Amino acid sequence: MWGGSSLADARRAVILVHGRGGSPEDILGLAKELNVQDAAYLAPAAAGRTWYPLSFLAPIDQNEPAMSSALRMLARLVDMLTDQGVAADRIMILGFSQGACLGLEFAARNARRYAGVVGLSGGLIGPPGTPRDYAGTLAGTPVFLGCSDVDPHIPLARVHESADVFRRLGAVVDEKIYPGMGHTINRDEINAVSALLSRDSSDAVR
Repeated sequence: MWGGSSLADARRAVILVHGRGGSPEDILGLAKELNVQDAAYLAPAAAGRTWYPLSFLAPIDQNEPAMSSALRMLARLVDMLTDQGVAADRIMILGFSQGACLGLEFAARNARRYAGVVGLSGGLIGPPGTPRDYAGTLAGTPVFLGCSDVDPHIPLARVHESADVFRRLGAVVDEKIYPGMGHTINRDEINAVSALLSRDSSDAVR
């Protein structure tokens, strides 16, 4: 599902990845909150409203083959955008909750310069102790991670670990932890993402 500007008129293309139980319509509501006029939004739909069946902290093989299928879907979307003339450094990957976990894992496994990578209430996938020997570099990609310190689904330690991994991959990481916040998105996070999308206003995705 598409929203926002057409690709021909947009400076940025944003892949919006909804959470478990969510929908493209839900996550496109966030695009309206961002209030960035010259961005195109693409929101895919998960089968059965879930990208993979278990917690993102479960052993990775227990979330297969759904997880690999979802990661391939994101790769196809990035390829589709680049085939239409939108360079990777004009593509932002933004997810919430399960969608944040998926988007962050995709970016780590497919490191290159993106317009931005945003994980709202999420972290890299896998149980504690999962090797994080990702290849490549994010080459200065801005990465925003926002989460509560008491999120019932996302351990704070995993957010910190994810931030460290992205720094090692060459990203510029902005990690914001919000005391006592629920499993949700707040106005400060929306403002941070809007600022990322508004960078380099003279550029175009042509």
